[in-house]
Amino acid sequence: MDVFAEEKYAGNQLAVFTEGHLFSDEEMQLLAKEMNYSETTFIFPEESSGNTFKVRIFTPEKEVPFAGHPTLGTAYIIQRELLQGKPEEIILDLQVGKIPVTLTYGPDGKVEGLTMRQVNPTFGQVVEKEAIAQVLSLELTEIDERYPVQEVSTGLPFLIVPLKQLAAVQKAKVNVEALMKLTEALEAKAVFIFSPETYETGNQLNSRMFGHCYGIVEDPATGSANGCLAGYLLKYGYFGEGSLNIKVEQGYEIGRKSLLYLSGFREGEEYRILVGGQVQAVAKGELLGK
Repeated sequence: MDVFAEEKYAGNQLAVFTEGHLFSDEEMQLLAKEMNYSETTFIFPEESSGNTFKVRIFTPEKEVPFAGHPTLGTAYIIQRELLQGKPEEIILDLQVGKIPVTLTYGPDGKVEGLTMRQVNPTFGQVVEKEAIAQVLSLELTEIDERYPVQEVSTGLPFLIVPLKQLAAVQKAKVNVEALMKLTEALEAKAVFIFSPETYETGNQLNSRMFGHCYGIVEDPATGSANGCLAGYLLKYGYFGEGSLNIKVEQGYEIGRKSLLYLSGFREGEEYRILVGGQVQAVAKGELLGK
């Protein structure tokens, strides 16, 4: 699948195995490494009930409790391959908990869009801007001083970094040694940067994600990080109000144009965070020898 993609061969690639019960933990990790996408998912239909399906998510290096584009892409496959009819909601039972995914359909009856509701965000450590500037090989003046560099999690933590201009996003280059040193003391092992300048005039933010600790040099589209971003934007009133309805572009710098739809609102310490996008089916195959 191509997830958060308006057309094929864009967005973030995902491999989905529909019979996860056939594989051991070791085999699932080996298959994720073999696929070599940001994530690979395994569905366990025998441990599922109704529209709720147990799913596990692996990067090439490790299993993770939650990730965004695998959630949407796997829900798409569940509707397409495992369920009858046109369910309005599919629930993925992940390590982080049960994540509901809402599906909308076009006039032809095919899935037109998917939206997941992420768990309430938690906010972690604030990092010195000098430290993150060194990690990203940027000047201190290129980081937006109005907002903190902070850990945020909606199931998987990211270090959110506000930049002033698209040029800074474009030229960011990770100093891996500095990244590993910085994240030693953090829950967040991946960095998510964004700016209010974009390639496309209809979008509100441009972003990039660096996940070297997960075996992901750069991710084309990161639903989990964008959920964290939505919480961050709401907490700090980035758009000046208690609600959010924006489009975020990602992946342009690595030739995988992606588009994510962020919406939600905040009431005190309660957040409603929705991340959506389109999914494109690309290929279907059979694993030999299994």
